[in-house]
Formats: sequence, structure tokens, C-alpha cells
Amino acid sequence: MMALLPPSTNVDYRGARLSAWALMLMGVLTAAAGLVHYGLPDGGIGVIAGVDLSTRRETIVGMAAWIGAIQIPHGVAEVLVGWRYRTLTPLFLALIALERGLMAVDGWLLKGARAAHHPPEHYASVVVTALSLVLVALASRPRRGAV
Repeated sequence: MMALLPPSTNVDYRGARLSAWALMLMGVLTAAAGLVHYGLPDGGIGVIAGVDLSTRRETIVGMAAWIGAIQIPHGVAEVLVGWRYRTLTPLFLALIALERGLMAVDGWLLKGARAAHHPPEHYASVVVTALSLVLVALASRPRRGAV
């Protein structure tokens, strides 16, 4: 395993520890969502998001599994950065803010705006975007006592 991972960069990280811990939590939640999308028979699209799967079920569930396959390694990478490579924490949090910001814009203003039903992720994306931006700011400035 250690041949796969380069040495830790944590000694060089000067930002808020809270940001690194929050990134790890986000990584766990991202990987968990990926496992749901990949593993549940309906990919969570029906039972969690409440989407009607009476038409094009196979395509929708297949797309959910595809998204889950992306989320699982992405979540693992977020955990690894928060745990061993904290100097990348601001970058990863900024990428999460971009990802979730794009999801929120799509869900509320573009393609999903006219939907009669908004799945929980539409609401969560707005909150996670704002939270990620605050955490980027905290991760980007030296904490008190950091050299």
C-alpha cells in the first residue's frame, strides 16, 4: 500500500484542521452515496430521490450506477487528501464547491428548474457549495500558531 501512496504532506499544511476533517467527512459521504447509487437495485433514484421509474428504468438506473462508480473513488481521494495530503485540501474543497455549485445551478435554474419534484440532493448541493467555500477560506489561511 505504501508504494502506491507518496509520503504525507501534512507537515506542510498551515490551514485549519477543521477543513481537512470536513473534507474527510465529505469524502465518506461521497463514497457512501456512490455505494448507494452503485449497489441499490434502483440506484436510490426511486426509494431515496423519489423519481418515477416507470419509463426508461434500465437507462436511469444504469446512469445512477455509472455516477456511483465515479463517486466511490472520488470519495476515497477526498479522504486520502484530508488524512495524508492536507496541502491539497483547499484545492479539493474548491473542486467540491465547483461540482456542487454546478449541480445547484442545474437543479434550481436550468434543466431541473421546472421539475415538479426536487430530490434531496438539490437542497444539499446549495448547502454544500456554501459550506465548501467557507472551508476553502479556512484551509487557505494559516491557522494561529502555524509556522
